[in-house]
Amino acid sequence: MKKAALHNLGCKVNAYETEAMEELLKRDGFEIVDFDEQADVYVINTCSVTNIADRKSRQMIHKCKKLNPDACVVAAGCYVQNFGKDIADELGADIILGNNKKNDLVDKVHEYFENLDKKSGPILNYMDINDGNVAYENMHIEKDSEHTRAFVKVQDGCNQFCSYCIIPFARGRIRSRSIDDVVEEVTGLAKAGYKEVVITGIHLSSFGTGTEFGLADLLEAVQKIDGVERIRMGSLEPQIVTEDFAKRVSALSKICPHFHLSLQSGCDSVLVRMNRKYSIEEYTNGVNILRKYFDNPAITTDIIVGFPGETEEEYETTLDYVEEIKFSELHVFAYSKRAGTKAAKMSGQITNAVKKQRSAKLISLGLEKTKEYRTSYIGKELEVLFEEKQIIEGKEYYVGFSKEYIKCMIESTDEDLSNTILRVKATEITPDYEHLLVEIC
Repeated sequence: MKKAALHNLGCKVNAYETEAMEELLKRDGFEIVDFDEQADVYVINTCSVTNIADRKSRQMIHKCKKLNPDACVVAAGCYVQNFGKDIADELGADIILGNNKKNDLVDKVHEYFENLDKKSGPILNYMDINDGNVAYENMHIEKDSEHTRAFVKVQDGCNQFCSYCIIPFARGRIRSRSIDDVVEEVTGLAKAGYKEVVITGIHLSSFGTGTEFGLADLLEAVQKIDGVERIRMGSLEPQIVTEDFAKRVSALSKICPHFHLSLQSGCDSVLVRMNRKYSIEEYTNGVNILRKYFDNPAITTDIIVGFPGETEEEYETTLDYVEEIKFSELHVFAYSKRAGTKAAKMSGQITNAVKKQRSAKLISLGLEKTKEYRTSYIGKELEVLFEEKQIIEGKEYYVGFSKEYIKCMIESTDEDLSNTILRVKATEITPDYEHLLVEIC
């Protein structure tokens, strides 16, 4: 029996696709082994969101050949979609699968082994991902091997073309799964014991574009599936948060009150240069609507610092906005120049030293807001899905997440709490603000 190992880089969509490729290999008779073990086939699902992601993708491909020089190395995903054809010979991969070609994995692996004696270079399997007629590549999972929560990809592609982002070129135009197909997969995951599903996509807010259905319709369909107890959404664009959307979603008992609303900058002039298509006033309105329909929801976000031309005044405006909105968690990224994007050609590129300084200050402020939000739950009840046992400072705890995506921990007992949802009371916050210590109500 041939052995295969897979490694994922990047977003939750990539993680889902890696799981789906793993299941394709299993069904073909491969034994799945840990990535650091010697395998006959290595699959790297690459990422290209930043230059660092590109570099990590190349490093992991080269690592495979060191683990087993005779192995078949497969490079799939965004990095090779963007650059693989140009650097195929030097990349070191034997098979290169662009996006929307991952379902071809097993066929291409067989093709590789059947033609070893005639090998004349890597097998390239691409399509024009930016053709507006590209269909959604249906992939399915029966089990998420890495999580208690199951990630379910429902949408691919992006039409936004933010000036800093290369992902629309790597993922193509927006396209969606059918609601029936999603329901079928989630029903199977629920029967397999998953209690929480995370609905995700490259541009999730655009789910159903071009049809009469939208994201709220999908969530209402998933709500009806027996066995699913919690529904969490991936990253959303602020424009989706209308009174109607919030009203419909808040009526669903299984929805987690955790909303990741992409911000990227707290300053209107920077948002315009980013081509983000909303204003700070519109973003604030969306946050206020969510807080109207949900009790103390978790509002998390991403912010890019050091965007070309960002002045000190614009940066301070972002700091003030973070203070005003009081996010429950903040993900801070220094701007990464991506060849092929409009921002890469903009004047006023910020030095790494300034970006580092601004990042550090914003991260510190974000931690203060995280502490404030999590501390607000001390003495209150939470619903926690416990996932696994961990040793923290020499003691055993079960660790899991509340519906608000607060990481909680409870002292371990003889009872196995894995994949168990419990009502708990928060008693204190850890010194690093990462966990709430809880006890059973």
